[in-house]
Amino acid sequence: MPWWPAGYAHDAEGRAFEIAVGAVLTQNTNWNNVEKALANLHAAEALDAARILDLDDESLAELIRPSGFFRIKTRRLRAMTTAWHEAGGLHGLQKHPTPGLRDWLLGIHGVGFETADDILLYALERPVWVIDTYTRRLFHRLGFPDAAARKYDHFANNLLTDTREPTATRLARWHGLIVEHAKAHCRVKPACGACPLLERCVHGSGLGEGG
Repeated sequence: MPWWPAGYAHDAEGRAFEIAVGAVLTQNTNWNNVEKALANLHAAEALDAARILDLDDESLAELIRPSGFFRIKTRRLRAMTTAWHEAGGLHGLQKHPTPGLRDWLLGIHGVGFETADDILLYALERPVWVIDTYTRRLFHRLGFPDAAARKYDHFANNLLTDTREPTATRLARWHGLIVEHAKAHCRVKPACGACPLLERCVHGSGLGEGG
């Protein structure tokens, strides 16, 4: 699966779980901080569901401290890890259809729509749109009506309706491109001058660099 920056695991189960951990830890922080927390878990040989569940809360909180809100995320990560472990890991989860998996994820403490869809797309390789801040910002500026304000599921369903062959690989690649584009051009304060979408962008048309 392209783009998601998981790098410690050497097998499908380990990679999927690492992605799920990263999806929880990246809430309300940037990926550089998540990488530090993942490195701590890896160094402690705790980037594994059973090993995380063996840790007490204080030890786990200290390992993930760089990700911020570490006490809240300790509870959320433990809840996700417990659910993952009890479901039989990647092998057990892959037996279920996507809608059921999404409902299951959303029932876990601390897992919202974006976190659930990160896990579905990148860890479980299911064809879902991840609607994050970058996606909303880009589509809003391109002129999609109410992209910034629509409820998550309504926006996601409309995007999928307009998508041909929405495979997980294609959706992951598109989402990665959206994120990279947003970081380079469609920032909070946009850098429109060299944007390759400028001629098609309602917001940026006619604006100069940084306009």
